[in-house]
Amino acid sequence: MTFINSLAMVLLGFFASGAVAQLHAEDMPAIAKAGQVQHLSGTLSVQRPDGTVRILSQKSEVHAGDTLTTQQDSYAQLAFPDGSSMTMRPNSKMKIEGYKFSQEKPGEDNAFFRLLKGGLRTVTGLIGKRGNQDAYKIGTTTATIGIRGSSGDTLDCTAGCDGVVTDGDKLPHGVYHTTYTGSYILQNDAGSQIIGEGQFGFVKDSNTAPQLLPGDPGLHLNDLPFVLGVGGAHSGQGDCVVR
Repeated sequence: MTFINSLAMVLLGFFASGAVAQLHAEDMPAIAKAGQVQHLSGTLSVQRPDGTVRILSQKSEVHAGDTLTTQQDSYAQLAFPDGSSMTMRPNSKMKIEGYKFSQEKPGEDNAFFRLLKGGLRTVTGLIGKRGNQDAYKIGTTTATIGIRGSSGDTLDCTAGCDGVVTDGDKLPHGVYHTTYTGSYILQNDAGSQIIGEGQFGFVKDSNTAPQLLPGDPGLHLNDLPFVLGVGGAHSGQGDCVVR
């Protein structure tokens, strides 16, 4: 084999491998953005599905499969394409189990957020208000919360809420929820409870049915650097104001 022939074969192999790599890249589905960090006070980190960890900043994208964690004295507000938003409280961890929204396909709507610890304030958007009412859910350690409303607060204090809210270390362990507008359904294998506007719900553990509390047990839920409306982050009624 001559030098020219050898060089031709090397170049042919190089371009062929490049074409295959390009073909594989085209076959790989793009990771769809689930949401974006709209406002941030403090430190927010993300663990991607591949295990990599990075620090996020304002306007960073978040995706289905991401696990987000706030540090001490840190708050993060996330905005989603359907007009919903949520604020993560300090010392909180939340996984975006699934998110799918297409303006033209309401039947495919899906939003499932798993609160692993700490607190979330949620303002719903179009998901759960059109098509399937069960399309928007929040999972916790001891119960699942179905959405029939517009805004509410959820705390998973199963392992304690020290640093999540003021005097959080004094709260009995369990999951708490309060509704500001509409209604939410707190449920587990032991039972279910509708939490209406101005009501407070509590679940001690997964073997205990959710119950209504006589009033605010001292959650101090208004200690937020962000003021959220009730219409969603992108609706024009729920714009965020930074204190």
